[in-house]
Amino acid sequence: MLLLPVLLLPFGASFIAACMPSDSRDRPAAVAGIATLAALVLAIVQFSGIAGGTVLNERYAWLPGLGLDIHLRMDGLAWVFAIMVLGIGALVLLYARYYMSRRDPVPRFYAYMMAFMGAMLGVVLSGNLIQLVVFWELTSVTSFLLIGYWQERIDARRGARMAFTVTTIGGLCLLAGMLLLGHMAGSYELQEVLGAGNRIRAHAWYVPALTLVALGALTKSAQFPFHFWLPHAMAAPTPVSSYLHSATMVKAGVFLLIRLWPALAGTEEWTWILGSAGVCTLLLGSLFAIFQHDMKGLLAYSTISHLGLITVLLSIGTPLSVVAAIFHTMNHAVFKASLFMAVGIVDHETGTRDMRMLRGLKRAMPHTAALAIVASAAMAGVPLLNGFLSKEMFFTETMVVGGSENWWMSVAAALMGLFSVIYSLRFISVFFGPLAHDLPEEPHEPPRWMRVPIELLVLLCIAVGVMPERVVGDVLAVAALAVLGRAMPEYNLAIWHGLNLPLMMSVSALGGGVVAYLILRNRFELAQRDRVPVLHRLKGAQLYENIMLGLAQGASWLVRHTGTRRLQPQLLVLTAMMVAVPVLLAWPLPGIPGFQLAGALGELHPLFALLWLIGAGCAVAAAWKAKYHRLAALALVGGTGLATSATFLWLSAPDLALTQLMVETVTTVLILLGLRWLPPRFQPAHLKGRVPAATWLRRSRDLLIAVAGGLGLAAASYAVLSLPQSGATTDLRDFFVRHALAEGGGANVVNVLLVDFRGFDTMGEITVLSAVALTVYALLRRFRPAPESIAIPVQQASDVDPAVGQKPGEQARDGYLMVQAVYLRFLLPVMGVLSVYFFMRGHNLPGGGFVAGLIFATALIVQYMVAGTDWVESHLRLRPHRWIGWGLMIACSTGLGAWLLGYPFLTSHTAHLTLPLLGELHVPTAFVFDLGVFMVVVGTTMLILVALAHQSLRSRRIPASASRGAALASIPPAKEIG
Repeated sequence: MLLLPVLLLPFGASFIAACMPSDSRDRPAAVAGIATLAALVLAIVQFSGIAGGTVLNERYAWLPGLGLDIHLRMDGLAWVFAIMVLGIGALVLLYARYYMSRRDPVPRFYAYMMAFMGAMLGVVLSGNLIQLVVFWELTSVTSFLLIGYWQERIDARRGARMAFTVTTIGGLCLLAGMLLLGHMAGSYELQEVLGAGNRIRAHAWYVPALTLVALGALTKSAQFPFHFWLPHAMAAPTPVSSYLHSATMVKAGVFLLIRLWPALAGTEEWTWILGSAGVCTLLLGSLFAIFQHDMKGLLAYSTISHLGLITVLLSIGTPLSVVAAIFHTMNHAVFKASLFMAVGIVDHETGTRDMRMLRGLKRAMPHTAALAIVASAAMAGVPLLNGFLSKEMFFTETMVVGGSENWWMSVAAALMGLFSVIYSLRFISVFFGPLAHDLPEEPHEPPRWMRVPIELLVLLCIAVGVMPERVVGDVLAVAALAVLGRAMPEYNLAIWHGLNLPLMMSVSALGGGVVAYLILRNRFELAQRDRVPVLHRLKGAQLYENIMLGLAQGASWLVRHTGTRRLQPQLLVLTAMMVAVPVLLAWPLPGIPGFQLAGALGELHPLFALLWLIGAGCAVAAAWKAKYHRLAALALVGGTGLATSATFLWLSAPDLALTQLMVETVTTVLILLGLRWLPPRFQPAHLKGRVPAATWLRRSRDLLIAVAGGLGLAAASYAVLSLPQSGATTDLRDFFVRHALAEGGGANVVNVLLVDFRGFDTMGEITVLSAVALTVYALLRRFRPAPESIAIPVQQASDVDPAVGQKPGEQARDGYLMVQAVYLRFLLPVMGVLSVYFFMRGHNLPGGGFVAGLIFATALIVQYMVAGTDWVESHLRLRPHRWIGWGLMIACSTGLGAWLLGYPFLTSHTAHLTLPLLGELHVPTAFVFDLGVFMVVVGTTMLILVALAHQSLRSRRIPASASRGAALASIPPAKEIG
């Protein structure tokens, strides 16, 4: 049970940080740091078991009927990546505490960071392919939020969209590839897939699956031709870059390739797909890095190049190349995170990252300069540093595998090594020379604790470079063994292997890089060059923008020629397809056993038939009146709702009748408030008294399609509810009646059905309801009524009426609404008690959280209607957003509680408590879930109400006299009033 806390601690810290005030700094940093360190300790203590060959597995039932469980799996590779995610994450969090400005919403930053950390841990620890893809896409979402953290900046928004688009498309490809892999292996369990390598490689779908998985990995790790998003992601805060683009997000693609190496590697397709992408990436990335002027841009392209190096190692396919790939992945994460943080210090203390402006910084910040120079040397592959060891292993593998036939691999490796020396020298050039005096800010050393993370990482670079076997030998062996198993090769992490060709390649790259840098700087004015020679036309970002622009233009053309903004034609097509497609698929239509139309009509009670005729008549009349007589149409729709409610009551369903009645009440009021801000619409005089024949035909067509759709849904519903299911001896109705009390703990079948048997559906419904309410609120915040609808209603435009000059609050305090206001204020606690009553009885008698929420929301609505927005919000702190948030959290926590105890999500349990005076009480966990439903219903209703009510506050910007004059002027002639 230790893997689940490791995964959940970051998500818990994210939630806590998100709930903190926006001006907090130390508290969110402390929460994030404590959670990360706790998860790190829990992961570290697993090393002894992992080193002994144990693979930790934890399973939690999720959807057992579909064979989907939450499976957490930690072997040596997962352990190493988890330590990287948590260890470097802890250092970045400490660094961010001093980097972030007091003007930044720091809690939001830490909430995003911890959510991303949890998503990365989910990728690393997943033991199921589908689960891995879910967390994979979650990293794309959270990285989008982090890259676009400074949302007021255009470059941040553009970089976030670009990264999200590319990685999400890759994620969809990965999902398709994982589905194929699972099909070929016969299971989606990672262990089963890794053991089915021969079967997968021999399968006819191997190449499509490999291509799709490679697309997912290459887009995530910014490999050619998808490399362009990473430099634009540098618009993120530097702590984000030092974390996402060194040890986590860009390493996710590499991790996936290493993880699936036993199942996919060993074929020519694997070598050519990954090898070609990797070689192009390592050369282009290193070359473009030389000509960058932004320090973060240089590091971004160098990251692309090093990731290409790792991809090439994996494409080679030998066991030793896998060891080298894992080793360089670890080394790169260490020195690149320290370099990004050093750039952040330079930017933070000087106000710029432009290398054309920066020089002589070692005079003003000698400690930072020393740390950056050492980390750059590790990146360049200088001996006695960690980067030298893994890069020498890279040279060795390209020589052994390439040989004399594929000599180009060794040449590409040597060129990449030479280029890395050049851009490393370019990077550290800002610390030498005379100190620049035209900088935006006076350079100086950062706070002591801001430099500590860099010091620890640079110390690790030196320790691994000097004592590799002692410092990292066991860790590397554990990770490599988890991938290679019996194919584990012998290797030596010694510093000195004698004079050999790989050493000569390293020395040549170092010497040649220094000479090339001096020539470029002195002869070709490297610092003043604005573009890469020859290859500057390769603009991946521009190609991406052109593709997106073409898609947008194509979509606009398609909408313009085939679509419409009118809702009625859209509904017509949807309804017609809903009727036609099932009929065509199921033709000839089967009958419904046991259903006789003549017999059903004979049993129909005349009063019930009259009730339905009234409801249908109201519905048809509402559609007829909706265009020019909105208020009448709303009243008629309410009549249809009342007829529906009476139908439920007639059929002995008081729960549904009560719910329908409250829904009609609330929606009628909210729609009425919305109609207040729509401009008036009057029927043209030339159309009065006659309707064109084309209109009659169109309306008749719509009526027939609507009736067909309604009858089809009614028949389908009747068939589903009445016919026995396959393998069952009773229909659904009898099943729920028999099992409601025994398994759901309640006598009210409807409520038990909603919160227990179909609790997952209800969870989805309240989530959708919350999303709709938040969308309506966001839209109405930007909505501005038409000028002709801002004026006060015609009925209030008379100067004789004394209430015209009063605000709603004044009318309720001492005006004509005083009696109603006093009565309704006393009614508020009464309706609150009534709401609690219906909520408490809902599991056994008609009621429940939904009805109780609507009753309480109605009590609040009438307060707004009588006293006005100002008075209500000055006396009641409603905070509907929090009602929604807490409601969803309570409902979700109920399901998670059952899940943590080993039961399927949202499994209900009933506790039997004996209390003094009250006796024995049955307390089901569904009661808590119903509480979440209650809070969401209240929150969503009030949120929409607040959004509508605030329109009246905005309309006060127009003087009252002007409003009355506009209202009187807007009164149409008598003949135009319908």
